[in-house]
This record gives sequence, structure tokens and C-alpha cells, in this order.
Amino acid sequence: MKLPAAFKEKMLKLLGETEYGELAAALTGQREYGLRVNTLKISTEQFKKVSPFELEAVPWTEDGFYISGDAAPGKHPYYHAGMYYIQEPSAMLPGQVLGAEPGERILDICAAPGGKTVQIAAAMKGRGLLVSNDINVERVKALVKNIELCGIRNAVVLNESPERLAQSFAGFFDRILIDAPCSGEGMFRKDETAVKSWESFKCERCTQLQEPILHYADRMLKSGGTLVYSTCTFSPEENEQMIMKFISSHEGYELAEIPKVAGIEGGRPEWADPDNVFDAAVCRDMISRAARLWPHKLRGEGHFVAKLVKKGKTAGTSQEMCEYTAERYSEAFCPIDDEKVRSVPKAEDVRSVPEVNKVRSVPIYEDTLAYGDLPEEFHRFVDENLNYLPVGVFLLKGHSLYHLPEPSPRLAGLKTVKFGWFLGTFENGRFEPSHSMVTSLDKSAFKRTADQSADSREIRSYLKGETLMIDGEKGLTAVCVDGITLGWAKQTGDMLKNMYPKGWRKLT
Repeated sequence: MKLPAAFKEKMLKLLGETEYGELAAALTGQREYGLRVNTLKISTEQFKKVSPFELEAVPWTEDGFYISGDAAPGKHPYYHAGMYYIQEPSAMLPGQVLGAEPGERILDICAAPGGKTVQIAAAMKGRGLLVSNDINVERVKALVKNIELCGIRNAVVLNESPERLAQSFAGFFDRILIDAPCSGEGMFRKDETAVKSWESFKCERCTQLQEPILHYADRMLKSGGTLVYSTCTFSPEENEQMIMKFISSHEGYELAEIPKVAGIEGGRPEWADPDNVFDAAVCRDMISRAARLWPHKLRGEGHFVAKLVKKGKTAGTSQEMCEYTAERYSEAFCPIDDEKVRSVPKAEDVRSVPEVNKVRSVPIYEDTLAYGDLPEEFHRFVDENLNYLPVGVFLLKGHSLYHLPEPSPRLAGLKTVKFGWFLGTFENGRFEPSHSMVTSLDKSAFKRTADQSADSREIRSYLKGETLMIDGEKGLTAVCVDGITLGWAKQTGDMLKNMYPKGWRKLT
């Protein structure tokens, strides 16, 4: 691989001849491969016991592992069951640093193709609201598929600009992740197309995109919230300098320390302030808290990560909003006979909800339905096929039924690609379940299952869309691979008719 001459000139000036030589040698060497366990589907410990690959732990995240470049993880049935996400090891750090918790409201503002969204959702454990956005309409398609593949139930997917988001979500989010569009220098070794596109997608153009994204993210982050900014470039203009510019123009932020493990280094203060605007000691203290991942220093590609905390107490809301939210929750719990999923939270356990925008004192929420108000077709479907449904609220949009763990702010006027967990549609007097319904539930949720091993002929045939010759109880059946849900099928006597989505089928 031939590195661009302008890149070489710039990095030589920044690093010096010795370190640049080390970087250049790393960029022309072998890349690292990794996967991250999707703990919405299987625990890390369980996966280690059944993994078909040799695993070596990635030191900066508990669910990430190095694998061989010859492993072909995208061809294994476990991938199609959403048991893991294929991800470059350095790219696992930003989502880990974000520190997502169950029940929070989180925005992944540049989310496609979805690796960090999946990581955040796993940490949220199906609770709270995750808004995943990307401005690129084509990349959003991959984001939606990965969300469905990995069984995420609490995500809303939008296709909007940061400015439009800020008009609807002012002061709304507990945490925001910006995996910013960048010049991509850190990906040179992983993807040679990044080298070819570098000349047209230069640093100067990228900084013009990054600055407004940070600005609008500030408007959407509540007091006391956390903002994580990351890039996959070495460029100081897009990293240290961008962070210092943001802090100087937006009051109330401080950089939090990111642990420096396994070769992770701090940000480089000497690159942060070329115009000598800031106090040198202050700049050095702050920027060193950020993280740089260099391919010649550790086992991964190039990344920069900064964690910023917005000072102030977490903003609460009026008692009226708490009561409204509690009422909506209590109306919407599913009637399945299982105390674990039917328990209704007390009003004091319901989280406060910040204002959606500066115009309204109380957020406007999507209209939700109680289970009893849903069409009878859905009641029949649940009684015939399911043992339980997760707690949450139901939303009916035309003939389509959706579910979320809590009410969503009204999204009118926003380009909404995926509205929470899509359960299915009402057609000709019956309820037709979605593929995402089966992939987002545990095996225990279904009254009928067909569980096969990953190396079985039946699983290979199922992924190709073929009918299986298997005996079983007549009716809708959840097909599983080693206990993990994979898709729907319909049992009729000694045949299991395949319902795996045509666009997802594995042809070889």
C-alpha cells in the first residue's frame, strides 16, 4: 500500500522521522480482526464456551475479542443469530467509554452501520430509549438490519441532520455518542479505499462537518450528561484541536479521564493549541485525559476518543410529567401470567423526563395503547404462540404495531426509518408477526421451538430458505440455533415451512 505523499509529509512533521517510520510500517503490515459478543443474545462467558473461533480478549472492553483473519465469522450461523457483531478492536473503545446504563435516554448521532449502537443497546439491557441516527439514507439501511439482527427492542432509527434533531430533542439525552465523519487516516491499513478517498475527503472538509455536530449535540445533552466524541483519524485538527475549540465555545464542559491500558495513549497537548490561545498547563491537563489509539502502539487501528461531561445537576421535570409517565407505564404492561414481566413500577421509580424543546414545558409523547385496547387479532396471536412479552408500551401506526420500553417523544416531521421494536402487521383479520419479533426474544418466550445445532444440516438449509423435514407440534415455531432465536417457521405435520426473510438468506 502506497501512503499519500501529503499524509506522509504531515505526519513526518508531527511525529518525527523515527515514530513516523514505526507508524508507516504498521500501516503497511497486517491488520487486526475482532468481534464483540452481543450480550442481548448471550453472555460473554457463555459465548466463550461455544465459540467456534479462537478468542483472545481485547483489553479495553470485556465483551470484545481478537480473532484470526481467516475465521470468516460472517458465514457462521451464530452471526445470523446475532450472537456477535464483527468489529475492528479499536472501534470498540468509544461505546465502552460512553458508559451506557439501563433506563437512560441515549443518542448515537452518526450511527451507521450500527456497531456502536449495538454495543450501547447491550449495555442498556432493553431499558430506556436509544435514538440511532444517520444522515446518509443508504447507510441507514445497514443500521436497521444490524439492529434487527442483534435483537434490539428499544431503538428508534432516524435519518436526520443534527440541526433537525436539536429542534426536537433539546436537553433530552443522558448520553450522546458522536462517531464523527472524518478523514479516515486510521483506517488506511484496514481499508485501502480509505487511502483512495483521502484526497477528496480531506481534513479541512471534515472539520466543517464535525464542528456543527458537536454544537447541536450540546443542545440535546442534559446537564450532568456525558458526550463522547470519536474519530478514526490521526489529524490533530479533527481531534485535539476540535475538542479545545468546542470547550472554548461551549461553557460547562470538562474532559473525563479515559483509562490508558494496553498501549492506549493520551491526547497530545502539543497539537491542541497551535495558536497558543489556552493556558499551556490547562491544555496539557485536559487533552491528556483523552485517548489516542495508534496502530504502532497497540493491536488495533487508529482512533481518537474524548469523553466530556456537561457540568451541573441532572435536570428533572415537573411532577405532572412524572405522573403522566407513570400512568402510561401502568396502562401498557402485558397481561401474560408472569409476575416478572407484569410488575408495575411505583411512581417514584419512574425516571424524570427532561424537556424535549424550549417551547413546550412538557414533552409531547407518542400516543400509546394499553394491551387491552389492541386489536383482538393480536390477543389471539399472543395466546396461541407466546409465553410472555417484555414490559413496555404499544404504538399502532396504520396497520403496523410497535413496542418500546417507554413512551417516545412525538416524532412528527422527522424522517423516521424504524419506530422502536416492530412487532408485525394486521392483515385480513389476522396478525402477521415480523422477523424482528422472533430475533428479539429469548427461546423461552415461545410455545413452540425447533432448536438445532450450528453444524447441523437443518440450520444450513434453514438459512438458505429451504423447507425442513422435521416433526413437531402444528403452528408457528421459533427456529433456534443452539438455543438462540434465528427466525420463524410454520410447522405442518412433518414439515417445517421456512419463513426466513428472502433478503437475508444465505445462498452458499
